[in-house]
Amino acid sequence: MSVGVAPETESRASVLKALHPSGWVAVVTLLAALFAHLFVDTRYLIAHFEWWWWPLLVGSIAMSAWHSGLNRLRIWIEAIPSFTLRITMFLAWAVFVLQFFNVITRYSNEYVDQDILIGEIVSLAWQSFGLMFLVAMNVGIRDGVNPRIDFWWINFSNKTKAALDFAMHTVLLLPFVFMSIRILQSYVASSLGRKAGSGEWPAGWKVWQSWEEAVDAGGLAVGPIKAFLLIGFALFGLQLVAEVIKTGFVLIDRDDYGAIVERDTPQRIE
Repeated sequence: MSVGVAPETESRASVLKALHPSGWVAVVTLLAALFAHLFVDTRYLIAHFEWWWWPLLVGSIAMSAWHSGLNRLRIWIEAIPSFTLRITMFLAWAVFVLQFFNVITRYSNEYVDQDILIGEIVSLAWQSFGLMFLVAMNVGIRDGVNPRIDFWWINFSNKTKAALDFAMHTVLLLPFVFMSIRILQSYVASSLGRKAGSGEWPAGWKVWQSWEEAVDAGGLAVGPIKAFLLIGFALFGLQLVAEVIKTGFVLIDRDDYGAIVERDTPQRIE
């Protein structure tokens, strides 16, 4: 004798699955922000959202009901790492050439009267090396090469993997990226020349003259590479949004839109 599923249970499940899980996160955030804004006297951000947060949360809830549109957004976001990966490959060759030049000139100095070890080249090499990692953080998340305890992870079902990723991304990683971007805004603005006291930007078109200078003599200005800290975290956060969308679809049994990155062999964690 087979046991059927009650119609009320099926309808309740269909209602829950009508919204993508990210929509329910937005609903909880919206309700918590409203309660904190109206009834709680606190200095925490949850009670002091800017005006644009409210339409953003409402729009996120509405977007979560449009599954095809949400999946299209995820595809657009995941096209960005393909572009940044090409930049990373170019930067890897640039770092090799620059460091090769540094090695040659370092050992050639003793044979010439003038020092040919150019400080700008040394600075450009390490800045290119740092930029290579900043623009490629989103690639590691998209392709699933971030380290995991795979001898434990590999035995889970796709829905369990999706639930763990969804929870970790929404509870830990996305808040961390959001906090990092807020902290880095003033740090980056200062390195690009904004005055700390008045908050004014330097006048004139020669903006590079106001960039933060390198500590080493002859080095390039470090303002631009510090600005890429903000850009790198923004790209990282965008890819996390794509992962939340992707894993959320797995949780509501929309495998046509959701996906879990599978690897042929487990990574070793030593």
